[in-house]
Amino acid sequence: MTPSPADTSPPHITPAEISGWPLLRIAYRTDPQAIAALLPPGIETGANPHVHLTVYNVPVLGEPEYGVVVKVEASYRGIEGQYALGYGIDQEAAIFISQELNGQPKYPCAIRYFRLGDEVEARCTHQGYTFLEFSGCVTRTVPNPPDRTDNEWWIKVSRAVGSVDKSYDFPPHVVRVHSTSGTAFMEEVDGTLTLHDSPWDPIRKLLPMQEQLSTHLVTPIHRSREITLEGSLDPEAFWPFADVIGGSRWPGLRGGPRRD
Repeated sequence: MTPSPADTSPPHITPAEISGWPLLRIAYRTDPQAIAALLPPGIETGANPHVHLTVYNVPVLGEPEYGVVVKVEASYRGIEGQYALGYGIDQEAAIFISQELNGQPKYPCAIRYFRLGDEVEARCTHQGYTFLEFSGCVTRTVPNPPDRTDNEWWIKVSRAVGSVDKSYDFPPHVVRVHSTSGTAFMEEVDGTLTLHDSPWDPIRKLLPMQEQLSTHLVTPIHRSREITLEGSLDPEAFWPFADVIGGSRWPGLRGGPRRD
């Protein structure tokens, strides 16, 4: 039976089951110009200057995958959605295949995420730098929202072999992830998000937090997900955005936008 918005019964999970963990979703407001500086030409800022963080544990390839997702609101060809800057995950097997096939910006990251009673803790560390921490307490159960449809934007691109300037083996294309999901259970969390300086995940510097907006534990219901090659971007205009940190979309050392 699909839960209704009025159903606030918590889900039942078999002890030691790795599926069914709630997502820790955090939203905060940043400077609109900060978001605009990270978006390649052809992808526009969204309706709100909001950063969306998700810390999770889901089964991938038959084992737990802990991860953190950093996204900003953005639109492509007039379609509102979210542009993914990075998927930090703790299992190597899913990183390179995801980048190659779909342009999903995955990279290795150590994740500590758990709930003990009503206390919720999360910490994300990459190359020895802890760049994100959250500590809070569940305050109340909230009604399940209606089903939602989301669009997420990734970039699939391959620069030319031999580092030929402004040349590609596969020029930049936008990948659209179109998904529909419901909610089985949702709780509000009162807590503090702390962003730390990191040369590998410069979220604090490049997307400074102006206001923490909301935090929830969400048990999702995945209804559908379709990944398609949506359209191309101007190859020359994109060139400054081609150099990135690891498998993320954080700007690298060469080209236009910089992390130093």
